[in-house]
Amino acid sequence: MTIRVLVVDDHLAVRVGLSMIINSAADIEVVGEAVDGEEALRQAKALQPDVVLMDIRMPGMDGITTTRQLCMLGVTNVLLTTAFDVDEYLFGALRAGAAGFILKDTDADALIAALRSVANGGGVLSPSVTRRLMADYTTRMSPPETREQQEKVLEPLTAREQEVLSCVGRGLSNRQIATELRLAENTAKTHVSRVLAKLGLSSRVQAAILARELDLI
Repeated sequence: MTIRVLVVDDHLAVRVGLSMIINSAADIEVVGEAVDGEEALRQAKALQPDVVLMDIRMPGMDGITTTRQLCMLGVTNVLLTTAFDVDEYLFGALRAGAAGFILKDTDADALIAALRSVANGGGVLSPSVTRRLMADYTTRMSPPETREQQEKVLEPLTAREQEVLSCVGRGLSNRQIATELRLAENTAKTHVSRVLAKLGLSSRVQAAILARELDLI
């Protein structure tokens, strides 16, 4: 199955370079390009790509705002990219529901791997920012301190959904969750979506952090 990608960046040279790298992979193809957030929304609705690879800093509607709208629509997964290693962008991407965040100096092999992971339901963070992001965001989440509080957080979830949350916390993709729990991949994907909705989370990264805070790993 070919992974379909929409590339969004306001610089032509960047779009061309990214498209060349992406199309060099046998299992991935660029199905469209957009120069800003408004065009990205239109094309995502029309093309239904598996992944939108999108710059954060763009004129008009920026990448984080666009990501938030795409995630609300539920039409695709978003992998955000930027040349700037800035906390504001990192946390903004996470809150908006992005499935991944990578820096523009990421090499070609890592970019291809990131696209595959996001398309398969995984989450991706550049190694250079992962530890700082996880530590800072975990602090911001104010996790439940007592067993009663933890049980209260998990109360909306069925036993199966708690198993799925545990799998997400271990970084498993939808396909890997399906294999481990002996489910169809689409069923695993549905369970992940329900877990996020019930817990009020906007991304798998948030779910992974919560799973670790709740000692579900």
